[in-house]
Amino acid sequence: MTNPDTRDVAQLAEALIACESVTPARGAVFDTLEAMLAPLGFAVHRFLSGEAPDGPVENLFAIRRGPPGSKHFAFAGHVDVVPPGQGWTSEAFRPERRGGLLYGRGAVDMKGAVAAMVAAVREIPEEAGTLSFVITGDEEGPARYGTRSLIAYMRESGEVPDLCLVGEPTSVHRLGDMMKIGRRGSVNIFLEVDGTQGHVAYPHLADNPLPKLVALLAELDALVLDEGTDWFQASNLEITDIEVGNPAHNVIPGMAKARISIRFNDLHTGGELGFRVMKIAQKHGGTAEPVVSGEAFLTPPGAFSALIADAVEAETGVVPEASTSGGTSDARFLKDLCPVIEFGLCNATMHKTDEAVALDDLEVLAKIYRRIAKAALAT
Repeated sequence: MTNPDTRDVAQLAEALIACESVTPARGAVFDTLEAMLAPLGFAVHRFLSGEAPDGPVENLFAIRRGPPGSKHFAFAGHVDVVPPGQGWTSEAFRPERRGGLLYGRGAVDMKGAVAAMVAAVREIPEEAGTLSFVITGDEEGPARYGTRSLIAYMRESGEVPDLCLVGEPTSVHRLGDMMKIGRRGSVNIFLEVDGTQGHVAYPHLADNPLPKLVALLAELDALVLDEGTDWFQASNLEITDIEVGNPAHNVIPGMAKARISIRFNDLHTGGELGFRVMKIAQKHGGTAEPVVSGEAFLTPPGAFSALIADAVEAETGVVPEASTSGGTSDARFLKDLCPVIEFGLCNATMHKTDEAVALDDLEVLAKIYRRIAKAALAT
């Protein structure tokens, strides 16, 4: 594919989609993005972070500095995608326009938004302020060496933005109807109950761990963590796996395992919930190992959310709902750097076969992003 015109957001999206970039993404997709940004005056820094099994991960930080003392606004996102799976009408990594839609893996999540960001900054003069791109190749995977490594780089280099917009697909029914001002946290907890293996006909010579695990899970399932808050839905605990690995019908197993996942609001921390579950597990003779993948956060409604809402309404006539629904995103890391809000395309087809974005939405999103960036730099 020839170098796309940076004024044509659809061409930019097609160029990115054409790069097969299943997480962790490296190489070609970053070459393509760098080729888009460098002619626009951005200094592009690319680096690899981490080691196997979760690395190495490629990351990109691009910056176009404004006048000394000017505001710094960052666009953040990812160019890695989930595997395409089977059943596509056209090739997943061969972008195709049909019926006003652009098809391809990443069209919505989130190469389309990255393309809109590039198109947006093209018409923002350097004197307006400092602009940057914070782009990782590992958002869809473990995310251990992705945005967190970019944050470390920005801190070390003194390039910390004042505000950051993440281009995740937040819209639901139509472009502009929702932005995310926060996200719930996530903790997965691995449970294990030991017993003593034995013959089912001689239970007095064994110790069956399954009744203990069942009792443990029943107590956890009955927990009411909270009733929600003004901005967050109630926290929920879900049993996601039970593992015994016992192929024999006449053997009492020696061990039983399970896994739970808790999505929690800002009334809790991952560490506090992990400790609570550990205490319950101990009561039933088990152990619990929590793994926190992100804490809950909220960017309180204010000037930042207002300027995003104003930009969306100006281009679409829609006032976006401020929400904290959905899963996690890399905003859970970026919130430690500066205020962060997420806004992007309609999410109906993300991660699905025949993922597609409306071509008109791409054009409008670029205009929205341009308004947001200009307003953020002028504050």
